[in-house]
Amino acid sequence: MLIIASTLLNPHHLFHPSPSPTSPLHRGWVAVVCSSTQNRSMEVHKILNKRGFSVRSFGTGTHVKLPGPAPDRPNVYDFKTTYDLLRTDKELYTQNGILHMLDKNKRIKPRPERFQNCRDLFDLILTCEERVYDQVVEDLNSREQETCQPVHVINVDIQDNHEEATLGAFLICGLCQCIQHTEDMENEIDELLQEFEEKSGRAFLHSVGFY
Repeated sequence: MLIIASTLLNPHHLFHPSPSPTSPLHRGWVAVVCSSTQNRSMEVHKILNKRGFSVRSFGTGTHVKLPGPAPDRPNVYDFKTTYDLLRTDKELYTQNGILHMLDKNKRIKPRPERFQNCRDLFDLILTCEERVYDQVVEDLNSREQETCQPVHVINVDIQDNHEEATLGAFLICGLCQCIQHTEDMENEIDELLQEFEEKSGRAFLHSVGFY
């Protein structure tokens, strides 16, 4: 079982400008999570990847959902469906901009991924919605504790539209870059999150646990 605690991670694990014998560039130390791995987490994934962070993106939903012909009739897909195969309703998706989003996504990775199905270990997990944050923490708490490696979960709410996803991605990127340069994370995390709350006008949630 993962135990939520107040210990904080070594910020130098979050960013590696180039591989070295002492700090190899591992893939998967930072995870970004939204509901369906379509818009918010993928926008963050793209920007963090360009900044040199080792990052993966996930959703927590039971299925991938995209806007359908009516607000109460979404198009529902399995998480194994590739971004190419999600392009089933091309006329609708061209009109609402989803096709452009799917084209961007497939340049990042082949398909959506569900967080609950991943057993890789992360130093930092960033969520884009409080409900998703709760699902991530619940899933981590349900796992058997094995390595005692700390994992830090930070949430900032981002509305699920393209403009907000872009703004939220730059906000999260800025936070990660500040974490990267923090010398004493244990004593500075509260002040850092407070500064970001005041700057952005958004509330941040933070939990720490162990794998």
